[in-house]
Amino acid sequence: QVQLVESGGGLVQAGGSLRLSCTASGSIFSIDGMGWYRQAPGKQRELVAAISDSGNTNYADSVKGRFTISRDNAKNTVYLQMNSLKPEDTAVYYCNSAISTLNGYGMSYWGKGTLVTVSS
Repeated sequence: QVQLVESGGGLVQAGGSLRLSCTASGSIFSIDGMGWYRQAPGKQRELVAAISDSGNTNYADSVKGRFTISRDNAKNTVYLQMNSLKPEDTAVYYCNSAISTLNGYGMSYWGKGTLVTVSS
């Protein structure tokens, strides 16, 4: 089994910062792409940022210049540094990762999400 566990969400004032973390654990052989998605109330889940196993990144236009995604392959962990937060960043943030397991299976895994609330 593989688990993704997020942490770091919370309540912050507009203009503030938060750092999200997501750690993968279990029967992991290798991890390919990792990313962060978010889902605001009444809206569809959207990609926020993604990072490949080689470190290439891409961001949603709405967060470019404010959010930074990074990963520590030794710790099976992906981070999302969020600066200059806006009320419209309020959402549940989900970690996603493409993982190959020790028994040879590869699939996309999701965390349970962490709530980020930005007050105006």
